[in-house]
Amino acid sequence: MKILISNDDGIMAEGIKALATELSREHDVYIIAPDRERSAAGHSLTLHTPIRVEELETKFGAKKIWITSGTPGDCVKIGINAILGEDEKPDLIISGINHGPNLGTDILYSGTVSCAMEGAMMGYPSIAVSLASMSCEPELFKNVAVFVVKFLHKIKEFNFPKKTILNINVPGIMPEDLSGVAITRLGGKMFTDEYDKRVDPRGKVYYWMAGELIKTCENDDSDVNAMRWNKVSITPITFEMTHYSVIPELENALCDQNIIDWQ
Repeated sequence: MKILISNDDGIMAEGIKALATELSREHDVYIIAPDRERSAAGHSLTLHTPIRVEELETKFGAKKIWITSGTPGDCVKIGINAILGEDEKPDLIISGINHGPNLGTDILYSGTVSCAMEGAMMGYPSIAVSLASMSCEPELFKNVAVFVVKFLHKIKEFNFPKKTILNINVPGIMPEDLSGVAITRLGGKMFTDEYDKRVDPRGKVYYWMAGELIKTCENDDSDVNAMRWNKVSITPITFEMTHYSVIPELENALCDQNIIDWQ
C-alpha cells in the first residue's frame, strides 16, 4: 500500500520518524511535512505567500521526503495536486504521530486532525494519530507506530465513509498496561479557558494561555473518558457540519411559501 504521511509537529518530530520507520517495513511511505512546528494551526491554507517545497534525502525508510513552508493542510493539498506523481498517489493518508492528545473539542484547533481532514476532503481514506501524553520518549512513539501497523491489518476490509476520518489517540503507557480499544465519540473540553496576565520587563502587558486539565470524570463513551481508562480511542469524525434536524424549523420560520417579507 502507498501511504502519505504528514503532521503538524514538523519534519524532525519524533512521532513522524517513528511512524514512517514502522510503516515502511510493509508499505511504500511518502512524507510531506512542514519544515517547522505548526501545532494548533487548525484547518488553514496558505493563500498570500508562496509555498516553498524542498525534497530531502530519504530516511526513516520512506521512498521520498519533502518539506514545505506551508501548513499541515497545505502539505496534503499540494502533495496530492502538485508533488506526488501519478504512480505515487496514496491509498491512505496518515497524519501524526502527534506529540500530545487530540481529544474532544480540541480537535477544532488541531493541525494533526486538519491534515487528515484535508485528505478526506479530497476523497482519500485518512487517519489522524496522536500520542496522548506530553512525554517525548522515543519508545512511546514507537509503541504507537506499532499499534498503527497492526490497526491497518485489522481494517483492511473497512470501507471508509466519505467525508470521514478516524481520529486515534493512544495513551502514553506501555502496551501491556493498555486496557483495550474503544470506539468513541468526541468528548467535551479537556482544559479550562484560563489566561495568566503578566507584565514584561518593559512594563507591557501580555497574556499566557494557562488552562488546567479538567479532572471531572464522566462515565460515558467519550474519547476523553477512554484516556482516563487507559484505552486507545478511535473516533470517526466527519467534516459534514450541516445540522440537518434544524433545517425544517428554519424553513418554517424564514421561508414560508418561499416568500421573504421582513419589512
